[in-house]
Amino acid sequence: MKTNKSIILASAMTVSLWLTACNNQLDIKPVNSVATSQALTTSDDLKALLVGAYDGLSSVNLYGGDIIRDSELLGTVPATGDVLWTGTFVAPQQIYTKNILVNNGQADVTWTDAYRTINICNTVLANLSLVSTADQPRIEGEAKFIRASLYFELVRFFAKDYSDGDPNANPGVPLVTTPTAVLDANSNIPRSTVAAVYTQVLTDLTDAEAKLPASNSFFATKGAAGAQLSRVYLQKADYPNAANAANRVITSKAYQLVPIESVFDTREFVNGANTAETIFAVQITDQDGINDLNTFYGSTDTGGRGDIEITETFLNQFAANDQRATLFYDDGGPIRTIKFVNQYGNIQVLRLAEMYLTRAEANFRAGTSVGDSPLNDINLIRARAGATALTATQVTLANILKERRLELAFEGTYIHDLKRTKTNVGTLAYNSPKLILPIPLREITTNSALIQNAGY
Repeated sequence: MKTNKSIILASAMTVSLWLTACNNQLDIKPVNSVATSQALTTSDDLKALLVGAYDGLSSVNLYGGDIIRDSELLGTVPATGDVLWTGTFVAPQQIYTKNILVNNGQADVTWTDAYRTINICNTVLANLSLVSTADQPRIEGEAKFIRASLYFELVRFFAKDYSDGDPNANPGVPLVTTPTAVLDANSNIPRSTVAAVYTQVLTDLTDAEAKLPASNSFFATKGAAGAQLSRVYLQKADYPNAANAANRVITSKAYQLVPIESVFDTREFVNGANTAETIFAVQITDQDGINDLNTFYGSTDTGGRGDIEITETFLNQFAANDQRATLFYDDGGPIRTIKFVNQYGNIQVLRLAEMYLTRAEANFRAGTSVGDSPLNDINLIRARAGATALTATQVTLANILKERRLELAFEGTYIHDLKRTKTNVGTLAYNSPKLILPIPLREITTNSALIQNAGY
């Protein structure tokens, strides 16, 4: 019997709970697994399974660090780019050098963990009747937010960019929206088109935004769904919708910019905390979770390996009075970022500054001023950093994109921004097959319906 790992990714009945030190925020009993014979018979069972989906999302191979790290490594020109990889792990080394083999271990576990979590979400969505009518919209919204976020990441890493050729013909990733519990020949699902995956992502996120509450502890909220929508629309060059989605998050007044020195957890914190600027973050504590960005960006004295250094090429892009240049430190030679200096700091996936930058770019490209002008939005971000305000004539697309890079560096947007703006990576064209991860060899071997990406 063939086993399509991309679809099942293990039984969704096994739940590793996404717990923090504040267990009183979860109105469920802490359990590690639910036996198949007993699974999903009560409301608490389903709520526990939903927490398991958050646990999956926070895997080190997903938003727990590695897809954020790999966006940077894939977008960086080796030796002369913004970061320098000095580690010994083979899989990220291949991604950094753009010499990725078909059996790349990171591509394998990113794919597997994403689909495992998607399967959990599918199981939650198929069993909403177990919870009260009042709880159903929120739980549905959370599951759809997680599922959409992972399909968005999968199609961006494992398929051509939306702007590269015909998205209605280019193969994306397999779309599965119902639970898979039994493996047989019917589990061999082909790749849906890039456009079909984007359509599913937008449908899920639109539904999530409508059904999620504005406030939901550290779980997904209406703002998180709206912020993710703005990313998706920007990636597919739908600028009016990107501006509108970002504007909804900004005008909700649920978030606010904080002083530049307070945007990220620093080493004095034992357990990380969300700030007023955080829209969605993976929760990390000294008792649960691993901040894999700290593992690779952090020095050995802060719990990391010191595998990624920041180069002078990047630092030289800051003006003399830009306080964002202070978010780095000398580690006895190598330069490191304080964004991930806290071993137990939460990993910020979406934050308010990005919404202002998205709104500015989308408005500039569309010739609109939804919410505010690109000039005002860019200068708001620069003012927070102590940087000199731009004049109207200085607000060009190039300067907007530079502002985005300086503000969001190392936070997971790099390769995707390069692809959507058709910017080459050194001598590699933006749409080079070397900038797309391979469909894992195991998936190709076991699923005859899958086709491999070009170049592998």
